[in-house]
Amino acid sequence: MGASPRVLVLANQKGGVGKTTTTINLGTALAAIGERVLVIDIDPQGNASTGLGIDRKARKLSTFEVFAGECRLEDTIVPTAVPRLWIAPSTLDLLGIELQIANEKDRSFRLRTAIRRLPASLPDVPGGFTYVLIDCPPSLNLLTINALASADSVVVPLQCEFFALEGLSQLLSTVETVKRNLNPNLDIHGVVLTMFDPRNNLAGQVVADVRAFMGEKVYETVIPRNVRVSEAPSHGTPVLLYDIRCSGSQAYIRLASEVIRRERQLRAA
Repeated sequence: MGASPRVLVLANQKGGVGKTTTTINLGTALAAIGERVLVIDIDPQGNASTGLGIDRKARKLSTFEVFAGECRLEDTIVPTAVPRLWIAPSTLDLLGIELQIANEKDRSFRLRTAIRRLPASLPDVPGGFTYVLIDCPPSLNLLTINALASADSVVVPLQCEFFALEGLSQLLSTVETVKRNLNPNLDIHGVVLTMFDPRNNLAGQVVADVRAFMGEKVYETVIPRNVRVSEAPSHGTPVLLYDIRCSGSQAYIRLASEVIRRERQLRAA
């Protein structure tokens, strides 16, 4: 019987901050280290699913059916091209789920229930998953609330740009509300700074400001702005498979090592 997986939610209500890119590539890097990783895509745009090579026509069952109570989470899971990495894909149907379950008493806990009911071992995943990464929509809606209510910790991708701290404050406030009302064990695993361009003076100032504001919660690893990272999703593959040697791939490998290190520290505490 496997232990329960660690559930990390990648959330930021701001779009275009590298959230899905970080989900895909952190998941790939964790799998490369030897972890058994499940990505749960709850963004109706389904970019994590597309970025991991899952064709829209192949998404027979999706996270929409899980939220609607029409199937179990394990029924939706499909393998990716990455060894030890699986995904529960999403579809545009998720756009309507909020209205569909708005009056249900368990509306904030649909995803948590589904994750907790995952079998300890699956035919293709002996020993079960060790990590679950949840890719959220770029908004603080009921889908994101479900993810936060399900999670052990939050990973916050933050673009190195002028309004970064403003968006971070709003997200931290939401995390505190969820912690108070729905999930008392929720915490911030870390803030990962993305799309860093060393030629931009403002980017360096943002890094300094976020580190001053969040202290040790900010990961040491900074994800650079890198054309190979941008190109990889159009090929339906993580950047680590597309170009392992590029600076973006190397940064995600370092980030995965840092995540594992923090997990060990948490377990030892």
